Amino acid sequence: MCLAIPVRILELKGDMAVGEVGGVERDVSVMMTPGVKVGDYVIVHAGFAIQVVDQQEAEENLRILREMAEATDTARERAGRLRAVRRRQGPDRPQ
Repeated sequence: MCLAIPVRILELKGDMAVGEVGGVERDVSVMMTPGVKVGDYVIVHAGFAIQVVDQQEAEENLRILREMAEATDTARERAGRLRAVRRRQGPDRPQ
């Protein structure tokens, strides 16, 4: 599965930039987004900015990604608890 995420541009260095998401800074190629400026949000895939987006769209996408991560964490926690219960019940547990 491929995932592209919104990143805020902090600094430009020619065809490269420093972008930030969630407090993490990464180098990003901006060669496919001419005209990008410091403060802009871009969609980044595999280290390349592929589209400039407005702040509202970027924040909405980040909100959705956070919700998906929280739902995944919750599902993993539930699955872990279920596995622990099944281990305690032993191999002859009722089906």
